[in-house]
Amino acid sequence: MVRASHVIFSAYGFWLPNDPRGSWSDFVGSWELFRHGPATKTTSRRSVAQAAHDQQQRRVAKDALQRPPVIFNGHQALAIANGFQFVVARDGLSVHACAVLPDHVHLVIRRHERSIEQIVTRLKAGATKRLLLEHRHPFQEGSEQSGKVPHMWAEGHWKVFLSSDSDIRRAIAYVEENPVKDGKRRQQWPFVTPFESDAR
Repeated sequence: MVRASHVIFSAYGFWLPNDPRGSWSDFVGSWELFRHGPATKTTSRRSVAQAAHDQQQRRVAKDALQRPPVIFNGHQALAIANGFQFVVARDGLSVHACAVLPDHVHLVIRRHERSIEQIVTRLKAGATKRLLLEHRHPFQEGSEQSGKVPHMWAEGHWKVFLSSDSDIRRAIAYVEENPVKDGKRRQQWPFVTPFESDAR
């Protein structure tokens, strides 16, 4: 039985739908981007970030983006975490690990009555709302004529369902180590709660 999920979702421009390593996208919505290849959907349960690929091809495709890729600074990362905290409290979520990196986010989330897809959508919305409130949204200055701010999150997410204590603990450790691998400090967020086994 699924007891938790390890989810990853990225900022705009981080992981393209036609990334040569694979993606979680079914289609490429931009013609300029589609010219660099169709969607490369993968069903892999393991990260493909380290897979061998044509880095030049990936860089050229990124040049075709309508806007520059989003890179969160420290203030924006804090605002994102504060947005998550609001959603976690409001929806009664149990989050056992969270890492907000410059271009993507990792979380380990306990099973909930809402689907993981709904939870990710709500977390993205909470973070976006907080960034707008603090006037730190990366595209706030480039609002469209309608006043609408372009999306800062990429569509979709990557997830792995976790069914055992060992799976959950392994995912928590992986998420906690991610900032360290990126040359940053470990992150401690007030909405993250320690994992406790269901075993009696």
